[in-house]
Amino acid sequence: MTTTQVFTEAELDYLAGQRLGRLATAAPGGALQNSPTGFRYNPATGTIDIYGRALGATKKFRNVRAAGRVAFVVDDLASTDPWRVRGVEIRGTAEAVEDHDPPAPYLSREVIRIHPERIISWGVDPEHDGMRGRDVRPRTSGTAQDDRVEMGT
Repeated sequence: MTTTQVFTEAELDYLAGQRLGRLATAAPGGALQNSPTGFRYNPATGTIDIYGRALGATKKFRNVRAAGRVAFVVDDLASTDPWRVRGVEIRGTAEAVEDHDPPAPYLSREVIRIHPERIISWGVDPEHDGMRGRDVRPRTSGTAQDDRVEMGT
């Protein structure tokens, strides 16, 4: 992985095939909000970018501007027989960027840019069973910590 690519190839492949995720933010007073939203992986910055038609006028944009901490989940049910769930959770910091050129003309000029600090994935990589979580924050040694997490954490 490069310094900007914190996702595994399996995670990137999974995210590329999905259209919606859920963004959890916290208001300054502590109230939580969970919003379904579209997203794009930005390979230039190694971030998840969230756009919208009037994103700057939304509560999630104001929450990110005020608090800057988020969790973002993309998941689905791949099969019911056998039961197979898969997904990626991204925890980290986010910035509320204004006056940014949108990727499509119908989107507003604001973007929420998520900088991953911890990534947890499950069911997206046939090489790894169960849940897999790792810290991806920059470290002085330049390595990321990889660990298995128990279901339900």
